[in-house]
Amino acid sequence: MWIRDRVCVDAGYAVASYRLCGVYGLAGLPIHQSAPRRFPVITFLLIFINIVVFLLTYLAPSLLVPGALSPDDVYEELGAVPIAVVRLEKPWTILSSMFLHADIYHIAGNMLFLYLFGGPVESAMGSKRFLVFYLVSGLFAEFFHIASIALIPEEWLLTSYGLSPWVIPTVGASGAISGVMGAYLLFYPRAKLSLLYFIAIIPIFITLPAWAYILIWFIYQLVMGLMILAGYTSPVAFWAHIGGFLAGLALAPYFMDPDLKKLLRARVRGAFALDVYPYYGEIPPDEESGEYYL
Repeated sequence: MWIRDRVCVDAGYAVASYRLCGVYGLAGLPIHQSAPRRFPVITFLLIFINIVVFLLTYLAPSLLVPGALSPDDVYEELGAVPIAVVRLEKPWTILSSMFLHADIYHIAGNMLFLYLFGGPVESAMGSKRFLVFYLVSGLFAEFFHIASIALIPEEWLLTSYGLSPWVIPTVGASGAISGVMGAYLLFYPRAKLSLLYFIAIIPIFITLPAWAYILIWFIYQLVMGLMILAGYTSPVAFWAHIGGFLAGLALAPYFMDPDLKKLLRARVRGAFALDVYPYYGEIPPDEESGEYYL
């Protein structure tokens, strides 16, 4: 998925929305996944909150920010401005920015990925743990984004909009969702993803194992992230995706439901699964039926 460039104009000056948006089109658009899930309460709640906030941003911005007249006012007040975060001027915006989206394409892509990957991960963690994991992944995503700006040579800092990324608000849930994708890769690498491609106007459907799709997605994020450090400008905070993903991959075992962890230790043979705490590996399907235990 790609997001068209957008510049917010307010009070005679431009504010480019440097969005945490998902660029998923290179690897195809996933429309179905095979990993199991119970009813994902928190996943659906997060989707609901994101949609409500998006509608309010465009239809009634003053309900989110008193006195706001446009979505631009909401982004400036509730988006995470890197320099403000570093100075601890508005630290809460690290959280509030996770629930803001720039346009319909932005929120549609992010909510699709949250719906597909969030349910199975929530089922493996439990709802309360999943919520904490989601928010922590989003925090790491923003920290990685800020660190990437600090690494860009000063002469390359100005974006194509003529603004430094230090003062451009970041908005979007894809940093946190990238963490969910990292957990999904760890828990369900052999799950199957049904992907949609378009050749001209002809839809093409293919199936890939989750590990292959997510690996392609991550390599793309990494390549683009390195280009950012080399001076390429983009409205996408690729290092937020990279940071969220790596955080999710590293933290997921610590958030796995303890009862599920015990079940896996009893069912999965091998010293790695039985002797190492925490359990660090996939949730394996049954060898005969191919079905998951969860």
